[in-house]
Amino acid sequence: MRKPLIAGNWKMNKTAAEAAELVTILKEKLAGIDEVEIAVCPPAVNLVPVYNIISGTNLKLGAQNMYWEESGAYTGEVSGPMLKEVGTTYVILGHSERREYFKESDEDVNKKALAAFKFGLKPIICVGETLEEREAGKTLDKVRGQVKAGLRAFSREEVIETVIAYEPIWAIGTGRNATAEDANEVIKYIRELVREDFGDAADQMRIQYGGSVKPSNIAELMAQPEIDGALVGGASLDADSFVQIVEGARK
Repeated sequence: MRKPLIAGNWKMNKTAAEAAELVTILKEKLAGIDEVEIAVCPPAVNLVPVYNIISGTNLKLGAQNMYWEESGAYTGEVSGPMLKEVGTTYVILGHSERREYFKESDEDVNKKALAAFKFGLKPIICVGETLEEREAGKTLDKVRGQVKAGLRAFSREEVIETVIAYEPIWAIGTGRNATAEDANEVIKYIRELVREDFGDAADQMRIQYGGSVKPSNIAELMAQPEIDGALVGGASLDADSFVQIVEGARK
């Protein structure tokens, strides 16, 4: 049985004071929940203050990005050892916004994911198609390329510890979302892709859905057999909404 993971991607939102206020509420309202793994992913400058509040609780800390080198002349980047030392468990890699706005390639995502494991972090690798690709019937081709490239050179054990987040780009922050059945079918396809290269490790890997996840649709999504949680964007910035999503993910 795969434990669902609900991870809140705050993106470029919340000052340190606002972040502290939010996780203080979440720590109280989500205390005692163990059927669902819960992670919050604040901007890098807020990792330390957030961890200081959630340390020792059932909330895990996630980062939104990292570079693949351990250290060096890479102005503005954050390394795996830096994230690990401040209590980070998860790191989101290859989000569509990183791929689109900052031109990250599948190869970049793969290098970052391998580096994450090297430094003791668990990657959440994002994949998904644009609206144009979906309408052209290219969803599975796009996802196949991203999954195969993203997991290149992984060990079976690393695959089991990896989370894939299927996020159709056209559904991110738009209020639109794939139907639960559509999301389940693509996630089932992703699992079969993983099975091709890593056998039954595919049955242990968690695959989330992301894209306008809200309290109103989480139960329907989680009722699908292949969906193992959600990568939540805007709704994770509001304590009540995020709590309701976590509650809705409890099976």
